[in-house]
Amino acid sequence: MKCENSMKSKLLIITIACAMVASTARSQDHLRFHQALTLSAADESSSGAGGSGDEAAAHQAELVKKSLNPVADIIAVPIQNNWDFGIGPADAMKYTANIQPVIPFSLSKDWNLITRTILPLIYQESRFAGDGSHSGLGDVLQSFFLSPKEPVGGWILGGGPALLYPTATDSVLGAGNWGAGPTIVALRQEKGFTYGVLANQIWSYAGWSEKEVNATFLQPFFSYSTKTYTTFTVNTETTYDWAGHQWTVPVNFMLNQMLKVGKQPISLQLGYRYYAEGPSGGPEWGLRFAVTFLFPK
Repeated sequence: MKCENSMKSKLLIITIACAMVASTARSQDHLRFHQALTLSAADESSSGAGGSGDEAAAHQAELVKKSLNPVADIIAVPIQNNWDFGIGPADAMKYTANIQPVIPFSLSKDWNLITRTILPLIYQESRFAGDGSHSGLGDVLQSFFLSPKEPVGGWILGGGPALLYPTATDSVLGAGNWGAGPTIVALRQEKGFTYGVLANQIWSYAGWSEKEVNATFLQPFFSYSTKTYTTFTVNTETTYDWAGHQWTVPVNFMLNQMLKVGKQPISLQLGYRYYAEGPSGGPEWGLRFAVTFLFPK
């Protein structure tokens, strides 16, 4: 029975992941974001004119800035792999792959709507004797940011609703409740620096579980990008659980590198995470490796 449930979970995960990729591709085609990329290595070197190389470098630098902007007008598909260690009496490991497609829609000459979806695929080792391992899909969080196309007073802004869907295939991996609340983002980008904050508040309002969701998420971030398209980032992905009166404060130190595979621009990220605060039995430290596929206009 356990093997059969595991197989069903894997099939469900594969089906959802394929559907997400297909949906992203259809949206990309519909919005005409499938135009030829201008950032390939050949484009930068094929012309001997300095202007062409300067223009390609400027495009590349702009792409780096957009990859750091949660509400940029660019389709991005990050696949974020997280490993957390030191969980529970068994010193267990938890692996989470967050698939996070970001899709912008132009509403008018002044406004964009950006959808950001976080679909977590989770494997949790046995945390204590008799617990057993758990794997499957976690709860999906989807955010909708209404964002001005131009900065306001130098700040890039966005805000709207965030929705929590009880999609977890195992009760250990999710809350078992529907949730909703507001989300906002505000950031500045100047002289290679990107800094700001992303936040949301989720309340549960229906479901079948007794796990109440009343949580505030705060993600202040600070980045610096070099002329070689390398970015150094520090952030926290802090959550305060109002129901349990508990802070969870992972501090992330990350290194990003923008490059291309053929003509496809991608961003690679390596990170180390230290838990400055967390519940008893929670993780102590973690690692991150992420690949972000970028689809510029």
